[in-house]
Amino acid sequence: MSKRRGKVISDATAAKSRRVTADAKPRRPSSGRATPSSTGDIGLIESITLKNFMCHHLLGPFQFGPNVNFIVGNNGSGKSAILTALLVGLGGKATVTNRGMSLKDFVKTSENTADITVKLRNRGPDAFKKDAYGDCISIEHRISSDGGRTCRLKSKSGKLISNKKEELTAILDHFNIQLDNPVSILNQEMSKQFLHSKNEFDKYKFFMKATLLEQMKRDYIHIKHTKTVTRQQVERQDESLKDLKREFLQKKERYEHLPSVSEMKEVLENLKKTMVWCLVREKEQLVQQLKDDVEKEANNHKHQDNLQLCQSKVTQVEKKRQLIKSRVDGMRREQESLSGDNLRLKEQVKVVGRAHKEQELVYFRALNKLKQSEKEQNRLQERINKAKTILSLNNDGDTEYAIQQKTISRLKEQLAELEAKGPKLNQEIQNKRQALFKGREEREKLRLEERNIWVVNESKVRRRNHILASRSNKLKRFGDQVPDLLGSIAEGYATGRFLKRPVGPIGACISLKDPMLALAVECCLRSFMKAFCCDNYKDEAALQELMRRHYPKGNRPQIIVCTFSEKVYNIQGRKADHPEYPSVLDIITAPSPVVINCLIDMRGIESILIIKEKDKARRVMQQGRPPKNCREAFTAEGDQVFSNRYYTADFSMAQYLGGDLETEISMLESDLENHQAQLSRFQLHGTSVTKDIMSMERNLNNTIIALKNTLVSVNQVKASITELETAGEEHIDDISSLEEVAQENRPRLEAEKQFVHEAKTDLDKHRSSAEDVESKYFAVREQIDQLSEDAEALKEEQLKLEAECAKHQRTLQILERKLKAHEDDVQAMSGDLAERAEELQEYVAKATEICPERQQVTRSTRSIDIEITRMKKTIEVHEENHGEQEQVLREYAKALALYREKTSQVRDLQRFIDQLDNIMSDRQDRYKIMRRLVSVRCKLYFNNFLIKMNCCGSMVFDHNNETLSISVKPPGREDDGVSDMRSLSGGERSFSTVCFMLSLWEITESPFRCLDEFDVYMDMHNRRISLDLLLELSERQHLRQFIFITPLNISNLPKTSLIKIHQLQDPETTEEDV
Repeated sequence: MSKRRGKVISDATAAKSRRVTADAKPRRPSSGRATPSSTGDIGLIESITLKNFMCHHLLGPFQFGPNVNFIVGNNGSGKSAILTALLVGLGGKATVTNRGMSLKDFVKTSENTADITVKLRNRGPDAFKKDAYGDCISIEHRISSDGGRTCRLKSKSGKLISNKKEELTAILDHFNIQLDNPVSILNQEMSKQFLHSKNEFDKYKFFMKATLLEQMKRDYIHIKHTKTVTRQQVERQDESLKDLKREFLQKKERYEHLPSVSEMKEVLENLKKTMVWCLVREKEQLVQQLKDDVEKEANNHKHQDNLQLCQSKVTQVEKKRQLIKSRVDGMRREQESLSGDNLRLKEQVKVVGRAHKEQELVYFRALNKLKQSEKEQNRLQERINKAKTILSLNNDGDTEYAIQQKTISRLKEQLAELEAKGPKLNQEIQNKRQALFKGREEREKLRLEERNIWVVNESKVRRRNHILASRSNKLKRFGDQVPDLLGSIAEGYATGRFLKRPVGPIGACISLKDPMLALAVECCLRSFMKAFCCDNYKDEAALQELMRRHYPKGNRPQIIVCTFSEKVYNIQGRKADHPEYPSVLDIITAPSPVVINCLIDMRGIESILIIKEKDKARRVMQQGRPPKNCREAFTAEGDQVFSNRYYTADFSMAQYLGGDLETEISMLESDLENHQAQLSRFQLHGTSVTKDIMSMERNLNNTIIALKNTLVSVNQVKASITELETAGEEHIDDISSLEEVAQENRPRLEAEKQFVHEAKTDLDKHRSSAEDVESKYFAVREQIDQLSEDAEALKEEQLKLEAECAKHQRTLQILERKLKAHEDDVQAMSGDLAERAEELQEYVAKATEICPERQQVTRSTRSIDIEITRMKKTIEVHEENHGEQEQVLREYAKALALYREKTSQVRDLQRFIDQLDNIMSDRQDRYKIMRRLVSVRCKLYFNNFLIKMNCCGSMVFDHNNETLSISVKPPGREDDGVSDMRSLSGGERSFSTVCFMLSLWEITESPFRCLDEFDVYMDMHNRRISLDLLLELSERQHLRQFIFITPLNISNLPKTSLIKIHQLQDPETTEEDV
């Protein structure tokens, strides 16, 4: 992790002081328990815990020792996961780990989040915010499946201190932890890249980055750049200083030639004194006029007289109104007494009327019963007579009865045939209706298809006519009204109607670099092809007015308001960039940048690609991530392609940008002929179907009529059968029994006649009683109506008097308000007179203060004011020419101070830059000395470590060319010309890597070191030597923490509490893995 600029040198100095202090302490014993003074105080990793990280559900917590830690386990047990989690947990990016491209790759499959907890030691005098965090800083990271992460910094007690990235950066800077420095954390992938790198420049860069010399070099470059910028600013300040000096000399010249205006100011003061006493004289005249007006208004009694007259009228009208009101009240009381009689009589009318109706109902019921009995008696007598006649013809009667029976049987057979025929006719009607429905449905389909073809044919006829009309004028492609509209625009611009001439239509203002892409561009721009551009809203309103004349029925072209510019927009960083396919902006040209800028604003043509083939368009936009800044794409056929959807074009030919009109006309003619042939076929087929439908309708109607006739016949046969059966039953009637019934009915008829007569008598009595009560009720009602009419007349007169009274009341109120206003006016005038008198006293006091002796003024205020104005103008002109004295003095003093200040600033900056040159020159020399000493120390340590293996080698630094060459010769091959590390065996190469890392560890500072699978390619001999070297180094640097990751057995390590071994369990094997 790179440090913040400006703290590198101080941090390196602090780290060096800590190293010197550590080296000065006595070495710790090789065995036994570590004491607090033999371990580091800050930056050591105390523990790490992983949850749902990579392929592991839970790892840890791993409690690391303060000195040497070995993490041992087979492949897949989580060794490298711990190292990766350490980098991510301390805020490193996913790319630093070489295990993934994004943080979401570290979340375990089927889980939403992964958690990492890293605890760092925070003890001693150099602890980071000891009061807040305590002896331990807990860094908790949570990674979500969408790639986001959150960081929480907690104290030893678990209290949340901060969740900001800046706080974590400050902690890492304070502890001198560099995540991107391979010396601190070296993983397998970085080791392989270093060993197999052929480029000596990469090795040198690796060395510079590990020793922080590269960071120091970048800081010096930044300082030089800042110095150059400062020098340029000083030069510009020097140029502005010349202008400032010139301005200062001008102010000085005006100061030296300043004239005196005291005499004119003295005359002006005398005029002002005369003016104040003139104002006093005018105030005195105004006060005297106000006194006369107040006396005149106080003696005016006209409003008081009018008010008394109006009050007498109001009293007279009120007396008349009270008299009429008393008469109206008397009539109301009389009307109320009559209303009681009216209600009583009304109730009697209702009671008598109800009794009359009940008696009338009794009478009519008895009368109807009598009539019914008489009818029954007459029918009984007719049956008796008919029975006697039949009896006399008994012999002939037997023959007639047999004939009736035969007729009934024949009619029943006919009825059975007709009833069997009905269901057949119903089924036939249903079948014919279904056939008729299918025929009509087919006819509707034919008509719909014919209508669709006719609509398409009409549109193509209009298109053909439009193209034929546009042969002579291409602007007619955009509408027949466009040429006339453009003429009106030109005329309006010439007469000054437009501030800037509108541009359009846009389709006529652009051209294509590739005509084959005309359809794609039209599908992209759509309605913008006919649009117009205006510079401001005033021009837009004028253009709308012109369009209303040329487009009376609506559907006008769109108007876009955008400020006209002479240059095309700078779209750097916003343009869709693809090596093979151009954007819409790339394939169109326009004579005016206004059109291009308008399409960029409204359609975003810089972010739309043109890809001719459909398959390629789908592959580019939908398979993987779309190109940078690309929102959508269009194919040559006009199809629109997004990252998640695809739309087919609505038309197949370009309408506005197409070049070959004759080909399009011939294609339209061919399509029109095909449409005409299709219409003819549809018309013939439709005529045939219509004839079939008419035939089916006639057959259906005939069948329905036959069914109706059959139902009528069934009803007629049933009636005949019923009539014949009834006639046959009459033969069995007994004449004697009928005569007995008739004899019994006669007394009953007489009794009913007597009851009807009595009911008639009672009805007449009730009718006469009801008529008497109604006559009394109507008499009372007439009296009430007469009283109501008289009362209404009195009420109308009363309303008139009330209106007159209200009118007089309003007049009275108006007069009272006028009287009050008159009194208020007199009072206001008196108050105004008092105020004017006070103002007069103030004027006199001010005038006395300005000029103690009262001056006799004969001139008017206006003449004195004119003279004062003329004198002021004379003084102003004089001061404009020579400047006001105080202002000239202030400007001169200000210019002098500014000139001296700027001169001092430029001189100080120049001195600072010269001093900075000397400092940077000295720093560069010291930097080179430091670089040489660090490289010498690295070579010495490297050779010393190779000697442990009886090898020889060399490291050659070329600081001028920035290269580093490393050569290693194994034992027994010293005389060979082998010097490339790639010619060594895997174990020898791994041992050489360890030696190089150890030499870098000797010359760099970090609170902990991490080395991943350093011995994976070593044989037992080289591995034993490497382990001894690592343990020896850890003993020397006992204030540092070491973490070694290896998949091999380490049972031969010495048994000591300074070495802590973390043995990881083998990964669980599931059936899916098998």
